[in-house]
Amino acid sequence: MSAKHPIISITGSSGAGTTTVKVAFQHIFRREKINAFIIEGDAFHRYDRQEMRAKMEEMEKKGNPHFSHFGPEANLFEELEALFREYGQTGRGKYRKYLHNEEEAAQYGQQPGTFTPWQDIPEGTDLLFYEGLHGALVTDKVNVVQYTDLAIGIVPIINLEWIQKLHRDKKERGYAHEDVVHTILRRMPDYVNYICPQFSHTAVNFQRVPIVDTSNPFIARDIPSPDESMLVIRFRNPKGIDFPYLLSMLKDSFMSRPNTIVCPGSKMPLAIELIFTPMIWQLMHRKRLSS
Repeated sequence: MSAKHPIISITGSSGAGTTTVKVAFQHIFRREKINAFIIEGDAFHRYDRQEMRAKMEEMEKKGNPHFSHFGPEANLFEELEALFREYGQTGRGKYRKYLHNEEEAAQYGQQPGTFTPWQDIPEGTDLLFYEGLHGALVTDKVNVVQYTDLAIGIVPIINLEWIQKLHRDKKERGYAHEDVVHTILRRMPDYVNYICPQFSHTAVNFQRVPIVDTSNPFIARDIPSPDESMLVIRFRNPKGIDFPYLLSMLKDSFMSRPNTIVCPGSKMPLAIELIFTPMIWQLMHRKRLSS
């Protein structure tokens, strides 16, 4: 990690709600006049949309039905690690964008599901903000999290994550129910081996737990709302965290363990602001001292 060029990474699987957290951080950056450069993890997939479909078919024919966006074969883990290392040292690095839809693609005159060319991060950014699948990754070949100053995990319980994915992929992307279920099953080994272990390396985890019945996520008509959920906030190192202040500010919250606060799910944006604004102040103070 580097005080000179801080890196914040938000990590969680698709359907976890990391985008909501990104928006909350953008509010903080705007209010504090911080020039954050935002990187999306999708940009570090190895294959574009068409190539990925072809690769999945090829791997399935070769007897590997579990090839997925969660694992190393479908991602540029080394390039992601290199970006974090270089940005931390110099404030520079290479990035590209993954164009998810027609609207994004039209800005670049490209097809949806493709990547923009690699280019340099502009000079003068205050920090790097990553949101994606692998922001706290540690494998036998790469260690991404060692270069982060603040790594945060967004982890709904698995049934809620599946409900969110089923609803998003069917409504927003037009996928058939069976196709989404097939995707969930296909990537399960990579989920266990590459997604879950990251949440042992994150500084803070936010886990949303529904307080309604989600026992069969595959027939759920609605995504449980924030008001129908509790939020479990776990700090890896509770030293320096002002728990009495957080408990007083987060209505109906309580501590379930010495390093864990539980609060209503609707309090998530407020919790993010209360917890991370002081941490960002510290990062920016250290940056100023080191420059």
